[in-house]
Amino acid sequence: MNDALGAAWSAIVGQPDAVAVLQTAATNPLHAYLLTGPAGSGKRAAARAFAATVVSPVGGGDTRSARLAGSGEHPDVVEVERVGASILKPQALEIVRVAALSPVEGRRKVLILAEFHLLSAEGAAVLLKTIEEPAASTVIVILADQMPPELITIASRCVRVEFRPLTDEVVRAALIDEGVDEDSAERAAAAASGNLERARLLAADPGLEARRTAFASLSHRLNGTGNTAVGLTRSLLELIEAAADPLKARQSADVARLEAQVAQTGERGSGRKTLEERHKRELRRHRADELRAGLTEIGRTYRDALVAGTAVGVADNRVTPASQVAQTGKIVDAVSTIHGAIEAIDRNPNESLLLQALLLRLPRL
Repeated sequence: MNDALGAAWSAIVGQPDAVAVLQTAATNPLHAYLLTGPAGSGKRAAARAFAATVVSPVGGGDTRSARLAGSGEHPDVVEVERVGASILKPQALEIVRVAALSPVEGRRKVLILAEFHLLSAEGAAVLLKTIEEPAASTVIVILADQMPPELITIASRCVRVEFRPLTDEVVRAALIDEGVDEDSAERAAAAASGNLERARLLAADPGLEARRTAFASLSHRLNGTGNTAVGLTRSLLELIEAAADPLKARQSADVARLEAQVAQTGERGSGRKTLEERHKRELRRHRADELRAGLTEIGRTYRDALVAGTAVGVADNRVTPASQVAQTGKIVDAVSTIHGAIEAIDRNPNESLLLQALLLRLPRL
């Protein structure tokens, strides 16, 4: 294995079993693999390292394949991203078409199908035959955060490789190894919920603590009025928008590198559109992650209040047992409502309307 490919595999932290399975499989791959595990657990990086090994013209992987596959630019490594809230029949038909095409350069090509937990039932029906029996030169790698019902039949046609949730300690250690100071690594790991990619951004985010505090204190500022809900929603969305600054800085560096490459080689149309589309997806995903993290912080305040008995009315000795039960029920309902809002994020809702509707339903603490 060459140094570039070895570095690609070693960059996948906390997943020794999954890496071992994929490294062995890459030397003589089967038709389809399903990589399941939480976002940020290393699935995509592992899929790219696996693909680089599979499409390499030399044994053990070559430097060029590792570099291009690692950046999502190898002509025989096709990464498919969903174009809507879910993967619908038209996109599934396009995947079938692409899977049937011959490799551009070598003997094999690899299709990496991202976010397959958002595959629709119609899309699953279209793709089942292709995933079960793709073209002889095609290897399919499916990435999914979890196993919805639509994926069970497809999963039975794949080699399944599990990616475990990363612990805060693993994420913290990875950040420190990458040069992040210990305090920043600690804060970012605690806020990232096991997502190493997100932790890398949060480690460079000076507004992280202020944003977490704003969400955590929100339950104490509610009063059941529309004006308050609208005002708080506006403030929270402004914080989420500002949170994208570290990502935008990294994306600007990507653009600068591409432009320098174009200036040096004189190439035209060399990946600008692909890079722009990738950046848009990254920003959408980042906003969704921030909103999800914020709602999780709100939910934690209600759960903590319930456990501690500090919800309004619950710890007040002057209220009746019946009113205490009623207030406790409101807090339980609030936690359930917040969980519903978190689940709705995957469906690309209007963020402002989602937050306003939620805040109007939540009780004050």
